[in-house]
Amino acid sequence: MTMDNNKIYQDTPGKKNIIHLNNAGSSLMTQQVLDTQIKHLNLEANIGGYEAMAQMSEELDQVYNSVAKLINASADEIAIVENATVGWAMAFYAIDFKPGDRILTVEAEYVSNFIAYLHMAKEKDVSIEVIPSGEDGELCLDILESMIDENVKLISATHVPTNSGLVNSVAALGDIARKHNILFMVDACQSVGQMPIDVEEIKCDMLSATSRKYLRGPRGVGFLYVKKSVIEKLHPPIIDLRGAKWKSATEYELRNDAKRFENWESNYAGTLGLGAAIDYALDIGLENIQTRIDELANYLRGKLNEIEGVSTHTISQHQCGIITFSVNGIEAASIVNKLRENGINTSLSEPSSTLLDANKNKLPNLIRSSVHYFNDEDELGKFISVLKEIIN
Repeated sequence: MTMDNNKIYQDTPGKKNIIHLNNAGSSLMTQQVLDTQIKHLNLEANIGGYEAMAQMSEELDQVYNSVAKLINASADEIAIVENATVGWAMAFYAIDFKPGDRILTVEAEYVSNFIAYLHMAKEKDVSIEVIPSGEDGELCLDILESMIDENVKLISATHVPTNSGLVNSVAALGDIARKHNILFMVDACQSVGQMPIDVEEIKCDMLSATSRKYLRGPRGVGFLYVKKSVIEKLHPPIIDLRGAKWKSATEYELRNDAKRFENWESNYAGTLGLGAAIDYALDIGLENIQTRIDELANYLRGKLNEIEGVSTHTISQHQCGIITFSVNGIEAASIVNKLRENGINTSLSEPSSTLLDANKNKLPNLIRSSVHYFNDEDELGKFISVLKEIIN
């Protein structure tokens, strides 16, 4: 399907107000996503929350099908959760780690995930080991193979780190994990919505993602995928009547699908908004979305590289829609604030968000610009013009 830019622009009310280059933080919702949520909130206000949930039960069930279609999974492998962090943590802390187990992860791993590894190391005496990357940012797969032994319990990776534009080769990691029968977990927060994701191709056992970033959905909702063959091996760290059935005074029984990772109370307006966002992306086509994002990102990267005093942080030839850079002699936070004053949204990327990568590459605070398919060259031209004025 060909992208209809005029319709996309009309469907993006925020585009009339600002130039939004903070899509890796929280993107602009479509009018359809906004309307879906407002409609359900009005229904709750008029007939009651429980009653609205019952009336919309078929539409709520359909969201699981939409998520499944998005990542090539089955609906019973999907949990709808409060956010990606909750989904990731529900899966991670469900793993039965033992003293001596090893966790292998990537250099550009996200701060929240690594903190969880450190906590598990403290509580269960597991070890955390980092898969090295070459100077080009690509994972050293041969070295990973040499790291594998019977004590490796989990390989866990962020697909697209929060900065640098790097896209980790998660499918290659999945091949190795599957070959050695090791659990493989993927944080896909920054990749779902900006490129096609196929859990069968990746060969992951667990994958978490958020609604608010490249999917263009609402905040406060995300999803977790857990492979059917793995579900029964994982006991969620928190369960309630959504994830389990109370059988007797001394017994409960977990659900046999991914909903064991959910809890009963849910933001149903947000869930329906997530579904609307996914359906919108699927209608456009993830291949089309990725192509347009790549076009805009390459254009912007080239323009930034032409500005004297600007240094882009690029550690891999395989890039996506995230472009981070610094300006000699000017604090990144100051640049972000001045851009916002001029109606341009970017964000501040601090070294602590990917500490290992930041230390290795001696990164300062960075300005993170992240494009989406609803952006255009005129917006990027204005961004470059304003940036030059700020620098000069």
